[in-house]
Amino acid sequence: MEMNVSNTEEQVIAKKKSGLNPAFVLPILYVIALGIYIFILGNPSNFKVDERIAKSLSVAISDVPLKEIHPETFMGIIYMGGPIVHILILFMITVIIFSFERFFVIGKASGKGNLDSFVLEIRRLLNQNKIDEAIELCDSQRGSVGNVVKEGLLTYKALAKDTTLNKEQKMAALTKALEEATTLEMPMLERNMMILSTLGTVATLVALLGTVIGMIKAFFALGSGGGTPDAAALSIGISEALINTALGISTSAIAIILYNYFTSRIDGLTFKIDEIGMSIQQSFAEFH
Repeated sequence: MEMNVSNTEEQVIAKKKSGLNPAFVLPILYVIALGIYIFILGNPSNFKVDERIAKSLSVAISDVPLKEIHPETFMGIIYMGGPIVHILILFMITVIIFSFERFFVIGKASGKGNLDSFVLEIRRLLNQNKIDEAIELCDSQRGSVGNVVKEGLLTYKALAKDTTLNKEQKMAALTKALEEATTLEMPMLERNMMILSTLGTVATLVALLGTVIGMIKAFFALGSGGGTPDAAALSIGISEALINTALGISTSAIAIILYNYFTSRIDGLTFKIDEIGMSIQQSFAEFH
């Protein structure tokens, strides 16, 4: 029993460590996002600068007055969205990176071969009380569903040989084993899903902040100048507002779509586990 407890604890630790660790990944992604904003989007080749200033310019584009900057490429237009842009870039990169991570982890959890065929074959073997063959099939499946089913089948075999428990106690023990095995697999499947869910909401709010800042600048330009609005400053403020809005909405939409996609896949795996669990319990009730 102590050995089983120790193995279970080791498995739990291993499941928790699977996948990317946000505490290490997010600071790296922030540096990358800032680098993209400064060196790629802010590259002087993306802008047309007044010749008089260009001749004396020996520093980065960020040191040029905004009124003298005229973006000539799409990347330059995005750069004009202001400092909030690099945060939205961070959100977009984070969504992409953790979506790839979830895609591979959930794909690995699905195991080898067709999952529906695996479920049907396990149910066929259970109906024939071929427990050893079912366990071998779980070993070849190598997924979360196979791991849970194998744990249930091993408990099935142990309880079938146990003469100290009555049938109700055996059924309760089998149900508990299946629930524990399922609980062991779920952290791996659901890890980092909260990041996608959070960014689906936060990206829009941060974009709204950038939009408000841009509109403040636009209205300030409209009200300054002694009755003659500063057209350049006005256009810069409006463009900053719209660029932040576009980046935030697109990031939020992608995050929500991917979150729902991965959630549906996890729900599908959980349903398969529950389906086979029911079959294991019915088989045990029938044959023992």
